[in-house]
Amino acid sequence: MKARVTVTLKSGVLDPQGKAIEGGLAALGFAGVDSVRQGKVFDVELATANADTAKAELAEMCEKLLANTVIENYAIEIL
Repeated sequence: MKARVTVTLKSGVLDPQGKAIEGGLAALGFAGVDSVRQGKVFDVELATANADTAKAELAEMCEKLLANTVIENYAIEIL
């Protein structure tokens, strides 16, 4: 089973990389970009065929390694 985990910074957490990207886009002439927030995407293939089991395993992976839950949120999507 294939899944996608998207990890993003929580609202209110400073995002210096997003600010750098925002400045780079402006320098390249892309006007009208008000804000950029960066994140991470993980494409994971699991041996299980059960979606509920997969979501539970992925949530545990996020809690233990893939996301810093103090400053990041994560979303799990079964593909």
